Amino acid sequence: MNTAAPFDRLMDLVSAGDPLSAGDLSQLASTPDILPLGMLADVVRRRLHGTQVTYLRVALCAFDKLFTDAVLPAAREVRITGTPGTLDGAVTAVEAARAVAGERAVSGFSWMDVEKLAGQAGTSAALVLERLRSAGLDAVAELPMDRIDNLAEVLDRLVAARFQHVRLTIDKSPAAARTALVLHAAELQTRFACIQALSPLPTALNAMRPTTGYDDVKTVAIARLAAPNIPSIQVDWLRYGPKLAQVALTFGADDVDNVTAADDAPDGTRRAPLEDVRRNIKAAGFEPAERDGRFALIA
Repeated sequence: MNTAAPFDRLMDLVSAGDPLSAGDLSQLASTPDILPLGMLADVVRRRLHGTQVTYLRVALCAFDKLFTDAVLPAAREVRITGTPGTLDGAVTAVEAARAVAGERAVSGFSWMDVEKLAGQAGTSAALVLERLRSAGLDAVAELPMDRIDNLAEVLDRLVAARFQHVRLTIDKSPAAARTALVLHAAELQTRFACIQALSPLPTALNAMRPTTGYDDVKTVAIARLAAPNIPSIQVDWLRYGPKLAQVALTFGADDVDNVTAADDAPDGTRRAPLEDVRRNIKAAGFEPAERDGRFALIA
């Protein structure tokens, strides 16, 4: 990336909708100059989504609390947190969430939770998925690519259990290892076509060794470039905050996940959660569009 010629070649490729090679992506991931990287990723996200940025308002509720107290009317998805100790407990939590959610999407648990529940119940992960799906679960909330040994097998089970709009995540893999993970996700999308979104920033944050904004936006851009066949690249609003989320939008992200559904505004109307996310999206040069938990736009 030290001369104009390599950049022009890559720009021609992404503008034409052609995928970059693993070698190109490796070079981009290792370059200290993130501005050309951001420009390339922005071309891809605009080709896929134009100027639209979607956002999702989520009601987070612990499995052992009353969902009626946690699920606000403005929430478009009910997300169960924590892990019950038994499969029956998990099914009960999903049923309670579904009763409150109505037609809204219900998500919860991680793949490790599914395997743990299967082991506890002496059954298969496939049967756990079937029971959770029948109880009303729309999506497994976390599918960390860096903790799943055979992601293809997991996707096959999810598809068999009628889970749609799969969202892949990363637990705590270092930045240098994420390019290979995202390339693998793109390969699996070609095979299964069930991956709706990829959230490339770690869900497990280390307070002693926090991520840097530089590495975070670089990760987002590489994810967008490495997986152009995965519709959405997400950034978590609650976990990473408005400043990082806003910059990530200019580096290839197109979806803001986990916006609080509360309308409280103790610091004034401009700081109300909904106004805050919409204002940040507009300030980055994009048009905000609310969606539901099944990735359908809210009219």
